[in-house]
Amino acid sequence: MAIVKPFKGIRPPKELVEQVECRPYDVLDSDEARAEAGNNEKSLYHIIKPEIDFPVGTSEYDPRVYEKAAANFKKFKEQGWLVQDQKEQYYIYAQTMNGKTQYGLVVCAHTDDYLKGNIKKHELTRRDKEEDRMKHVRVNNANIEPVFFAYPDNPVLDSLITRYAQTEPEYDFVAPIDGFRHQFWCVADDADIRTITQEFAKMPTLYIADGHHRSAAAALVGAEKQKQNPHHRGDEEYNYFMAVCFQASQLTILDYNRVVKDLNGLTSQQFIEALEKNFVVADKGEAIYKPARLHEFSLYLDGHWYSLTAKPGTYDNTDPIGVLDVDISSRLILQDILNIGDLRSSQRIDFVGGLRGLAELKRRVDSGEMRMALALYPVSMQQIMDIADSGKIMPPKATWFEPKLRSGLVIHQLSDD
Repeated sequence: MAIVKPFKGIRPPKELVEQVECRPYDVLDSDEARAEAGNNEKSLYHIIKPEIDFPVGTSEYDPRVYEKAAANFKKFKEQGWLVQDQKEQYYIYAQTMNGKTQYGLVVCAHTDDYLKGNIKKHELTRRDKEEDRMKHVRVNNANIEPVFFAYPDNPVLDSLITRYAQTEPEYDFVAPIDGFRHQFWCVADDADIRTITQEFAKMPTLYIADGHHRSAAAALVGAEKQKQNPHHRGDEEYNYFMAVCFQASQLTILDYNRVVKDLNGLTSQQFIEALEKNFVVADKGEAIYKPARLHEFSLYLDGHWYSLTAKPGTYDNTDPIGVLDVDISSRLILQDILNIGDLRSSQRIDFVGGLRGLAELKRRVDSGEMRMALALYPVSMQQIMDIADSGKIMPPKATWFEPKLRSGLVIHQLSDD
């Protein structure tokens, strides 16, 4: 049973939304945020990347930076750049990329569902990153940015969303940088609110698609507040955190590719020969070659593209992890041949999100920065859910979701005032 509730969102007036909204905090660095915010004092970067209000080089983890986030959040509300809705409601958030639209329901999920495993994860979290987001939630007493969930397809919710999608949205804009369309509706009708709550209650599980650290931080802060409140009832706002929930079949997962600085002392020919032990290797020439199916990889080396097809017996179709292409490539290429064990810490490897395309892999190798590139077929949402259901954790750098959620469309405050 997934517990969700409506909430009184804090959000920009319609005429200000394009000045307030921005990319999420973790997809750009401080310099990029400073450049994108420019002279726009209404940009949410002043709350989610407040180091931009300090001299260049100021650490984003400086205590003054967290305090500035809270001060700026207060300022935004006082100036009327962010205004709280008077009624608890749900919201619908649509994103359109390359002609395909996915619709998400913006809800408040229950912290206990996360802590008890009813909200399932597929990635490990790092304590330092959790603590950073916990500080941000604590100092603002709010979930400034949502997390990104998936839920099993539901025809009742699909019908409700389709009905709203035929009406005029509250927000409708094409974002700079990504060029994708973003639309937003308020669901204030009591009957529709009941329907959403009831349909989620029928779901045994929600799945974290993106935002593992934000999910952990929100749940842990909620648990802290429970312990700190001697009169805790269980219905306080801090028991919930904000999530945008999409039907699993609508989500787009792009390939997450690898570029490597060296061949571990091997010549190109020796490397190809080592690959032939576990892969069928075919030279595809100089034109960019993209993997067409599971267990097929693309290698770019010395100006040529190669297809690598994993041989039978190199993976286990009954193991939700062992069947993954990211696991196959990590074990049989990066680890066994190139001696790259820890993908999280190795300085010999970098990762390129699929939105940049395979031309970016070619560019980085041709420039001499990298020695070779490896392109993977994308992980499916079903694979992610199977892994989460099994209680296992995906290898690092396995999924790249697009489009990213824009921040600043709605905020959830952890108190009733």
